[in-house]
Amino acid sequence: MEPCHLLQQMFEAAVRSARPEACIPQHLPAPPYGRLIVIGAGKASAAMARAFEEAWDGEISGGLVVTRYGYEVPCSRIEVVAAAHPVPDQAGMTAAARMLELVQGLRQEDLVLCLISGGGSALLPLPLPGVTLADKQEISRQLLKSGASISEINCVRRHLSAIKGGRLAAACHPARVLTLAISDVPGDNPADIASGPTVADPTTCAEALAIIRRYKISLPGPLLHCLESGSGESVKPGDVRMSNAEYRLVATPQGALEAAALVAQEHGVTPHILSDRIEGEARDVGKALAGIALQVAEKQQPFVPPCVLLSGGETTVTVRGTGRGGRNVEFLLSMGVALDGAAGIYALAGDTDGVDGQEEIAGAFLAPDTLQRAWEKGVNPKVSLDNNDGHGFFQGLGDSLVTGPTLTNVNDFRAILITGEGR
Repeated sequence: MEPCHLLQQMFEAAVRSARPEACIPQHLPAPPYGRLIVIGAGKASAAMARAFEEAWDGEISGGLVVTRYGYEVPCSRIEVVAAAHPVPDQAGMTAAARMLELVQGLRQEDLVLCLISGGGSALLPLPLPGVTLADKQEISRQLLKSGASISEINCVRRHLSAIKGGRLAAACHPARVLTLAISDVPGDNPADIASGPTVADPTTCAEALAIIRRYKISLPGPLLHCLESGSGESVKPGDVRMSNAEYRLVATPQGALEAAALVAQEHGVTPHILSDRIEGEARDVGKALAGIALQVAEKQQPFVPPCVLLSGGETTVTVRGTGRGGRNVEFLLSMGVALDGAAGIYALAGDTDGVDGQEEIAGAFLAPDTLQRAWEKGVNPKVSLDNNDGHGFFQGLGDSLVTGPTLTNVNDFRAILITGEGR
C-alpha cells in the first residue's frame, strides 16, 4: 500500500474509534426515579447527544448542548446550539446561561447527564459577574498565542468562569450528575477537559495569576481583579455539592492510537506507541521525533523498519509570524526541515477534530520529496516555518489533510512511517 494512504487509514481508524456512536451506547445510565436532563458542550457534544437519543429508551425531560459552528447534528429531544471556537461569542455565552437555568431546582431523584468533549471551554464562555464577553475574547486570543500549555490555559479559564471549574455540577445539586467525556487533553485530567465544568478543581486563583505573569499576558482590569481578589475561586474537592457527581471517560487519545496500531499490524507494519501525552513547542517536538525516526531508519534502533511511530498529545505554538498555521502542520514542517528529505520516512500529523489551528484543515502529509517539491515551487521551508505558515506550505503542495467536521476530538494524532528504504 502507498505510504500516505496507509497513514490516512490509520488516522481514520483513530477518529472512528472515538466517534460518539461507537462509545456512548456502552455507558448508558440506569433510568432515574425522577427527571433526566441532558446537557453538554464540545465539538462532539451534538453527535454525543444524538448517539444517546438513539440508544436511550426512556424519557428525556429537557436537554441543551452547545457545539462548534458546523458540528451540529439533528436531535429530536435535545436542543443543539452552535457557537464560536476557539474565540468565544455571544451565542456560546447565552447558551451557557440557559444551561445553568435548565438545571435549577432539581431534586435528589433527578439525573443530569452531561456530555463533554474538547472545545467545551470556548463554547461555555459565561463570565463571572463584572466580566464582559469582550474581556473573555481578549484573554482567549492572548492565551492561544502565548505558548502556554492546554493545562495552563484551562487553569486560567476555570478561574474566570461562572460555569467551569465544577460550577455546573454544583448548580445541579442535589441531583445526581453523570458526565460522559471524550478526552482531548494530555493525561486525560477531567479538570482540563472543557475546563472541568462538572469536576472539582484543586487549582487556585493564585496559580492562574502566576500563569498570566509567566507568559506576560495583559489582563483587562475586571479579569485581574477576579484573580487577585480570589473572587474567581472554583469549586474545590470535598465540596458537598459535588458528592453526587460521577465522571466517566468514554474515549481517549490512547484508545485512538491503539485503533491506529491495529491497522498498521494488518498491513505488516509494526506499530510503536511512543506516548499519548506529548507536549511542548510543536517545532521542538518535530525536531525531536525527526531524530528518533532517523535513528530507526539508519541504525535500526530502537526499532527495526518497517514500523510506524505513533503519538498523541497537544503541542503548542508561540506565534511570531503572520502565516496560516496550526500546531500539527508546524510540527510536521519542523520535522520535514530536520529530516531534509531522508529516504523512506513518511508522516501524517492532524487534529482528530478536523481543525488544526483556526483552519478547516485537519493537518498534512510529509514525504521524502516534500522539501524538494517546495523548492521547485520557489518556497523556502525554513522561511515558512519561521512565519508559522504550515498550512500555506502544505496546501501549496497539495498535501493538506482535509476531513471536514469529524464530530469527535481526541487531540492530536501523529504517525511516522519508516519503510526501511534506502538502507
